[in-house]
Amino acid sequence: MRKIQMVDLKSQYEKIKDTVNASIQEVLDTTTYINGPLVHEFQKNLEEYLDVKHVIPCANGTDALQIAMMGLDLKPGDEVITADFTFAATVEVIALLQLTPVLVDVDIVNMNISIEAIKKAITPKTKAIVPVHLFGRAANMEAIMAIAKEHNLYVIEDNAQAIGANCKFSDGTKKKAGTIGHVSSTSFFPSKNLGCYGDGGAIFTNDDALAHKIRGIVNHGMYVRYHHDVVGVNSRLDSIQAGVLNAKLPLLDAYGKARQDAARKYSTAFEGHKNIIAPSICDICDCHVFHQYTLRIIDADRNGLMEHLLAKGIPCAIYYPIPLHSQKAYADSRYKEEDFPITNQLVKEVISLPMHTELDDEQIKFITDSVLEFLK
Repeated sequence: MRKIQMVDLKSQYEKIKDTVNASIQEVLDTTTYINGPLVHEFQKNLEEYLDVKHVIPCANGTDALQIAMMGLDLKPGDEVITADFTFAATVEVIALLQLTPVLVDVDIVNMNISIEAIKKAITPKTKAIVPVHLFGRAANMEAIMAIAKEHNLYVIEDNAQAIGANCKFSDGTKKKAGTIGHVSSTSFFPSKNLGCYGDGGAIFTNDDALAHKIRGIVNHGMYVRYHHDVVGVNSRLDSIQAGVLNAKLPLLDAYGKARQDAARKYSTAFEGHKNIIAPSICDICDCHVFHQYTLRIIDADRNGLMEHLLAKGIPCAIYYPIPLHSQKAYADSRYKEEDFPITNQLVKEVISLPMHTELDDEQIKFITDSVLEFLK
């Protein structure tokens, strides 16, 4: 059996190395390292894939989220609602811009931001909602957009983990995650479903004026060289990373299907176990692209299971072990423990198993057998 990796980028590369190497060689030959033709080509290709008017590449996913907020002219003290159960980058950029983070609880079933918690958190100072499409599962964007419309709020999608996922609406239509809110951000960190070989990110929007402003922000506030019209930053996707992403983008749906197939095999093996709540997977399964495959371990020793798997050479991880409201950097007297019952429960239960495009049946069986061996 091949060594099990949490993310097997080497095996994935072996299948696309000729295309990737040719793209990198093109950049080396032309020396167009910054804003070269491959960056513009990738931008257009991603716009077409997502069916979104504007993709603005940038240096990383955290920059993308910060720049998206900068483009909306939010003011210091404005309140921004987001999920308590997620990676710190989401709340980090809110704090960096001197906005007021308002952390709320999540839904026990899908682990995404709770619709009821959003409604309860809205005040006259609320200006935006940041739903996170956690672990690759699309949040309930139809409900979120309805709340935003009712209260005249911006919606900024954090799509760092769910590129390629679909959001289904009650009228039967579907849209890609990251194309529904006023603006969205994503990350191309190497382990992402669409990952480059360094850092990278992008902002998406269908708003022409907002896209124009963001294009200035990512480039020092310039539209004409040495004319600084807005306060900006230096955040660019380099040409080599664009070349890697261009090679991978045509395979993104196939990558998603490989992850969904692996998830289905995992969940089938765990079905009915009294100590395991596995992700639900429908037949179509296009609302979840499984950036992570995350179990909940109930009435059993989650930490002991983790030690057991690691001892058998099976990588695993806890995403996330500490709620944001309990982090020193984001602690606030406004937060009460009783406001976060689901998050406080999840941090004690969740464990993520290896999930990537190269998992094979032998590896999946070894992993599932090892989990079940511990949870007899």
